[in-house]
Amino acid sequence: MRLDKFLKVSRLIKRRTLAKEVCDQGRITINGQVAKAGSAVKAGDELVIRFGQKLVTVKIEEVKDIVRKEEAGTMYTIVSEAPVS
Repeated sequence: MRLDKFLKVSRLIKRRTLAKEVCDQGRITINGQVAKAGSAVKAGDELVIRFGQKLVTVKIEEVKDIVRKEEAGTMYTIVSEAPVS
């Protein structure tokens, strides 16, 4: 699955266009590599996302195309949240 679509479906980022912009700005890495919006993600990957002044590290548990709002939180596990230094 594309990274921008995963971010939207998992509700880490609300809109796909916003997810694409964040990816294009180089604010997301997959397993230590800077990711583009079209980068493929799979279960077991680790994402580091920079939201303003905060770094959020997330481990992908599962990848699904269609998820209900209540189940979106099961697609990933938050490993850590740290302020940007």
